[in-house]
Amino acid sequence: MGMMESSATIMAPLLLRNTVKSVLIYADKSLLNLAGKYRLLEIIRYLIVTSFLFFLRLFLSFFPSHYLHSLKSNNGYTFKPTQSSYIADSGIGDSGIGRSLWQLLVSVNDIPVSSTKYGIVRSLAERLIEGNNREDVEALREVNRRVLSAAFSRTICRVEAALIEMGTGSGQFRLDRVFRTVRDGVWSGRVREDVSSRLGNSAEKLAAELLWLTQKLVGCGFEEEAVERWASASNLAQLSVVAENRVQGSFVKVSAFLFRQTKDIGLEETEGGNKERLRQTKMKMLITWLPLLCRGNNGTDIPVLSLSERAELEKILEDAIDMLQHEEQEQVLSLWLHHFTYCPSSDWPNLHASYARWCTTSRKLFFSSIKDVK
Repeated sequence: MGMMESSATIMAPLLLRNTVKSVLIYADKSLLNLAGKYRLLEIIRYLIVTSFLFFLRLFLSFFPSHYLHSLKSNNGYTFKPTQSSYIADSGIGDSGIGRSLWQLLVSVNDIPVSSTKYGIVRSLAERLIEGNNREDVEALREVNRRVLSAAFSRTICRVEAALIEMGTGSGQFRLDRVFRTVRDGVWSGRVREDVSSRLGNSAEKLAAELLWLTQKLVGCGFEEEAVERWASASNLAQLSVVAENRVQGSFVKVSAFLFRQTKDIGLEETEGGNKERLRQTKMKMLITWLPLLCRGNNGTDIPVLSLSERAELEKILEDAIDMLQHEEQEQVLSLWLHHFTYCPSSDWPNLHASYARWCTTSRKLFFSSIKDVK
């Protein structure tokens, strides 16, 4: 009987919370659409959400802490550390030096940039990377490649998650995000992440670290690895188009930096299979990141790319397009024309020369096909 009473006592606030939550989220979705049009409704919506959080916290204060702990455990909110799949998949755990470098790079992601520890840990990581590279031992170079590649992929996933959590730059305050905050903070009796922790996990910080990891990969001679991974980050590329300006700035820098690397990749390749693979990688880079280059913000006070850098990158893009097959050129140039035309805030990159060449070739192929029919 005692267990049944205890269960009923525990379930009562849980059912009330879930009921109120469902009603408010349903109402919030309707109000959210109107709030974007009417400033007064946006203020009313904010007051409703704030009042709800206040009364929810006041309501929970009447229940003993062990009941709240039971609620948190029953809903799966208990934190359970998990083993990173990156270690197992990449073979990082095979050596102490690899595990140490991995721990440092993970810590760089996790430590807030405002902390004095951030600079210390990042400096240690840089010294370890440079030391491995300076030894000119293939085994140590392979450690750098595996760890940096795994950290690069992990950071891409973290940025994607941060952009989704932020609403990809929409600036909308979503009620379901409030409930996640309540879940992690109020139910445990405290807010688990303070302002500095949220800054440490922000998309802007992680995007800047992606640029840093890219430079480290290329500096160690693994530019092809970096290009392939960046070309495959299609989800991040889609999110980046509507991300905040400073986040976009880092992505534009990474893309520009790696497009420069593609200029020299594969020049010495003679085998048909390798050349074809590299051509496909360049194609993926264009399809994945050309929309961001067309729509991305180039900065206000300080440009993300200088005029000379933009002109250089335009030439690199044109050369990369010229290396593609005719049908692939059509796909890339059609994508460019769409984003170039419908983005009012930018007139770069201007690939009209590549488009004109493609049209000339297409016209010749058309005339040739007519002659063959006759």
